[in-house]
Amino acid sequence: MAEVEGAAPDPKSMVAARKLARPGPWSDVGCTDALVWGKCQGSGSTPYQVSVDLTGPAFKCSCPSRKFPCKHGLALLMLWVDGEGTVADLDAPADFAASWQQDRTARIEARSTRAAADADRSEPVDPEAQARRRARRIELMSNGLTDLSTWMGDLVTQGLAAARGRPYSWWDEVAARLVDAQLPGLAERVREMGGLVHRRADRPDRLLAEVARWHLAARAWERRDALTPDQLGDLRAYLGWAFAADEIRDGDTIEDRWLVAGVHRTDDGRLQTQRSWLVGEATGRTHLVLDFAAVGGALRVAQVVGTVVEASVAAYPGAAPERVLLPDSIEPVGRAESLPRPGTVADALAEVAERLAANPFADRHPVTLAEVHVIPPSGGADDDGLVVDADGDALPIAPGTDVWRVLARTGGQPVDLFAEFDDGCVRPLTLGLAEGLVAV
Repeated sequence: MAEVEGAAPDPKSMVAARKLARPGPWSDVGCTDALVWGKCQGSGSTPYQVSVDLTGPAFKCSCPSRKFPCKHGLALLMLWVDGEGTVADLDAPADFAASWQQDRTARIEARSTRAAADADRSEPVDPEAQARRRARRIELMSNGLTDLSTWMGDLVTQGLAAARGRPYSWWDEVAARLVDAQLPGLAERVREMGGLVHRRADRPDRLLAEVARWHLAARAWERRDALTPDQLGDLRAYLGWAFAADEIRDGDTIEDRWLVAGVHRTDDGRLQTQRSWLVGEATGRTHLVLDFAAVGGALRVAQVVGTVVEASVAAYPGAAPERVLLPDSIEPVGRAESLPRPGTVADALAEVAERLAANPFADRHPVTLAEVHVIPPSGGADDDGLVVDADGDALPIAPGTDVWRVLARTGGQPVDLFAEFDDGCVRPLTLGLAEGLVAV
């Protein structure tokens, strides 16, 4: 069942799916080695046709839900995983499932054919035109960072405390100029700060730290020719100058067996982001896979937490934990039952400090904690609970975490925990329970 939870787009979808994971609403249910299918009766007269390709996994449902996978697909997988005879093994799939599988296979083959044809007839890159575009972007970015430095000087001269009295439009105007200067990453941080200064109790410290990073980025850009490739890669990621995927695929690769240690999805109303953390079996290093989709679009189906995959990943330039690019097709080769190398809170903070020294622009850091107790919120303001290790050291839990769901899983017992360390808090992603690794 943990595999099904790992595929869910959010906890609410799992709650809705559990209500449907019973024989009552279902008819024409069956499975083969590669497909599971069935019809689920909804509020209308015609039942929804639901299919799951287990090789992906990939999902198809005739319901109008914009979530992917929807509650019907998740519920069908639950029935199949349950294994109590509700989903019968059959020699051939239902017509609607077979048709979808054939169409899906044809689309995949067509994309491969088009990609190969495009590669054959693609025109050679014009080096001079490419150099002019790059020079123009660098000029825009340099001018934008110079303007930002002037704005920051005015901000400091007037006093950071005065920033709280500024309307959001003041921050948004600066962010818009940064977008025009092709600095979208920095623009997003300025917009975010425009909201934080009004709602955070620690706004003076947070604003000072963020302005310091903006200043550091501007100074580092001035000295970009003296930076190492990894340092420049981290700076580009912070400013929002993305690398082309083909450029990364043609670079360094890392071959290993990878544990999917944790997955987290966010949706800011404009963009969906999926973060997948991989731990190499041989290297012992943790890497990040980022997937993006516009709201309403489909994210890449998340690899199930606890799964071990074997793949050659392409590494982006940057300090640890490096971002990597997965190949288009990967196959699971096993499952892990425990988290690798859990440590104390002190160990985790020392590792975060080391990473920040190498990349001061990093926001999130993977940490693995051993035998921690999860303490629920006390009800006070800005109290979202704590994780406490065996030494008595504690870290606050990130706002928005469903702490009670975590406690329901652990039963109040100490547990190994994989989490993201972000803004001084931990965001639990995976629990190491007796039955194996379970996504939060």
